[in-house]
Amino acid sequence: MATGSPYVAVRGSTGISIHCGPPSYELVSAFKRDDSKFCKCMLFSPQGDYFAWANGKKVTIVNTSNWEIIAELDKPRVCSLDFSPKGTYLATWELFTSSPDVPNGNLNLNIYKSATGEHLFAYEQKRQTKWEPLWTGDEEYCTRNYKNDVLFMKSNKLAEVENKLANQRIHDYSLSPGGPPYHFLCYIPGKQAQPSLGKLYQYPKFDTPIASKSFFQADTVDAYWNKKGTGVLLMTTLEVDKTGSSYYGKQTLHFLSTKGETSIVQLSKEGPIHSVAWSPQSHEFCVIYGFMPSKATIFNTKCEPVFELGTGPRNSIYYNPHGNILLLGGFGNLPGNLEIWEVPARKFITKMVAQDTTLLSWSPEGTHFLTATTAPRLRICNGFKVWHYSGALLYERPWNKQEELWEVLWQRFPDGTFKIQPVSYKPVEGIAPSQPTASKEAYRPPTARGKPVTFKLNDEEPVSAGGPHLSKSALKMKKKREAKKAAKAQANEVVTDGAASVSPPPSKPQTNGLKTHLGEFTSDDPVKMKKMGRLKSKLMEIERLKGQQKAGKHLEINQLEKIKKEDILLKEMRDLAL
Repeated sequence: MATGSPYVAVRGSTGISIHCGPPSYELVSAFKRDDSKFCKCMLFSPQGDYFAWANGKKVTIVNTSNWEIIAELDKPRVCSLDFSPKGTYLATWELFTSSPDVPNGNLNLNIYKSATGEHLFAYEQKRQTKWEPLWTGDEEYCTRNYKNDVLFMKSNKLAEVENKLANQRIHDYSLSPGGPPYHFLCYIPGKQAQPSLGKLYQYPKFDTPIASKSFFQADTVDAYWNKKGTGVLLMTTLEVDKTGSSYYGKQTLHFLSTKGETSIVQLSKEGPIHSVAWSPQSHEFCVIYGFMPSKATIFNTKCEPVFELGTGPRNSIYYNPHGNILLLGGFGNLPGNLEIWEVPARKFITKMVAQDTTLLSWSPEGTHFLTATTAPRLRICNGFKVWHYSGALLYERPWNKQEELWEVLWQRFPDGTFKIQPVSYKPVEGIAPSQPTASKEAYRPPTARGKPVTFKLNDEEPVSAGGPHLSKSALKMKKKREAKKAAKAQANEVVTDGAASVSPPPSKPQTNGLKTHLGEFTSDDPVKMKKMGRLKSKLMEIERLKGQQKAGKHLEINQLEKIKKEDILLKEMRDLAL
């Protein structure tokens, strides 16, 4: 297997071809090009030593060291492929069908040995969503969900169930990527006003989960494991937000560790969670969240924010394979802005625009990435580009108008194959794009053209180091304090300009001064904020009574007693605010 430069596989309406990676980009002549217009899928094995594809007639497996064919499987209906973690096994999926000859349906999921094409096992799997059997990192066990039970089979005895987690109503599960001890997370939906559960188990200890998380309002659940398999993020999604506050539904992010720790990830901006990704180094993760312009934050494994990457039009996160470079992108209905950061130094490297991007992936060597415009998402301007992380465009391959590009893949390699290169902030020499770049200026009506801009298009926040997030109530109080300070400063300016010589007309007793003073007391603790709210109400009532007393009104005994408690209440406020 060559380790000089990863290969690039391309699939489209003209078939499948293999190209060299940077710097040559030449067509690999040793690979016999498949010119079929019906190539449904293709895949490199995780170690990069095998390449497989299905073309509507058969499934072909080749060795990437010499591109010779290992096996051709007579499976014309296959439309999905998946390799085991070390590439030893290849799983294929085809549509489930039944007929008079086969009333119970076909065994549509098949497992083969990659090195020989030998058929090992087959079973029924009707759903294409999450159809793949899950393997432990060392390929010791193969697992699958069967009738809401998780089955564990030895890889050399796939027809025999060695162990299973049963009678738990498991709707979905996720297996940790590491070796032994093996861990897996199960999602058990709630029923009859009972909460849903996320349970983390260690195989084969099924009696008691290591960690458990309960939650309401979840239609779907997604699990994100770190590379070491020591922690998992559980994102719950409610498809329809009944409060009507969000078109995107409602998401919540939980964390569970194999040490039994659980917590919820506190996000400081309202809105949907757009993307979640672990650093390949497994010690931190990044989240993009909130209404546009969305916010990006890096958290540690204690779910504490360690670095804020500001706000902007972004909805995708891509760490390079080494975890030292982070790319944030805005795709779909966003213009394709890219931001690139050096993660260890927390430094911004560059930004660029990759318009109409539907696919982005890092090269295994960690310094190049490709972007592609693919069908059927976009049927015009199909093609792919290779970039250097410093922002330089190195290669561009546009497609003809009558042709379609469907998929582009980097060859994969084992961890440690490529050394980490020091990050350079100086752009390398590149090429100019063939397509013109769209204007970056926002639309302005004719009456506003030619005049200075006095507004911001988006309320973007600056980049900052991590710190404690303010709660929603604390943020609200902070905005109120700032508004009151601004109003007070404006009032002082009016008095200074000459209005002080005019006697103001008599009015009712004012409490603005006390309100401003009480607004300075705040806390990040929601419980304390609730207590402080009750104290503020009592102090405002005392201020009103004092105004009435000063105006000559006779007060009752209980009202006088309230006034005497003012100092005690103020002391309680100060203690809560500390």
